[in-house]
Amino acid sequence: MKAIVYTKFGPPEVLQLQEVEKPTPKANEVLIKIVATTVVKEDPDWRASLGFNGILKPRHPILGQELAGEVEATGRDVTRFSPGDQVFGMDSFGAYAEYKCMPENGALAIKPVNLSYEEAASVPNGALTALPFLRDKGKIQSGQTVLIYGASGSVGSAAVQLAKYYGAKVTAVCSTMNLEWVKSLGADQVIDYTQENFTENGKTYDIIFDTIGKRSFSECKGSLRDEGIYLTTVPTPAIMLQALWTAKSGGKKVKFTAAGLRPASEKIKDLIFLTELIEAGKIQPVIDRVYPLEQMAEAHRYVEQGHKKGNVVITVNHNTKI
Repeated sequence: MKAIVYTKFGPPEVLQLQEVEKPTPKANEVLIKIVATTVVKEDPDWRASLGFNGILKPRHPILGQELAGEVEATGRDVTRFSPGDQVFGMDSFGAYAEYKCMPENGALAIKPVNLSYEEAASVPNGALTALPFLRDKGKIQSGQTVLIYGASGSVGSAAVQLAKYYGAKVTAVCSTMNLEWVKSLGADQVIDYTQENFTENGKTYDIIFDTIGKRSFSECKGSLRDEGIYLTTVPTPAIMLQALWTAKSGGKKVKFTAAGLRPASEKIKDLIFLTELIEAGKIQPVIDRVYPLEQMAEAHRYVEQGHKKGNVVITVNHNTKI
């Protein structure tokens, strides 16, 4: 099968289309014929930097977290899925390929019937991050005021839609070029961070969710209501200490969750929940650009710029010549 492989850390050019052995499912695994995957913002870090995925060389030579495709074969003990099932989900590595094996109890579910494979592949990373932050850590309630910082990204665009689903009044912060687009996702108010600093406008919020780790708790504290909650996806040492400190006292809280490290059973429940929302038209996938598998390096270059709008999708053409 064809896959994007890298054997050393470096620039996008280290990503090479190669022929590798097609995996065979174990007794508890399903073999997925991948139709679409994505490039999430962490992928370029793992490609370029030591420590994220090994030290001397990549521990996992095939990157790729999100996927959508069709179950081609199942191990003898599998009961959740059958060959022909259309699925979507995510894993830590291995989706930059034509095929991938996953445990049947991994973060995998039947894809929404009203989505293409490309759309379905773009859902898990952002939504499976935004949902536990807002619902579980933020305890979001109808009628609350919520500010989403970095609202045009994968997590941010999902967060805007989920916050609206839960009945919150949403203020979204993004760049000039994305103002109207983010408003179309349901935001009640949109702030252009290049023109206005939300921490200086005198408004306060029940929840401030920094989806990209750009604004500290110290900066945001004055914009939180007395029992307000500050959420961030980037767990700096300062954030972790503040989370511990504020947990022991009344008033404003700092909260963080390692959304990606949650048990697969929780992710499965959330994928099913998200499928229900998508099929009901409550939320929608957001795709910025689509690249073929052969142009993975170009996709990485684009994501590294830090300006992607929603998700960057990769289509896997199983007839591609090397």
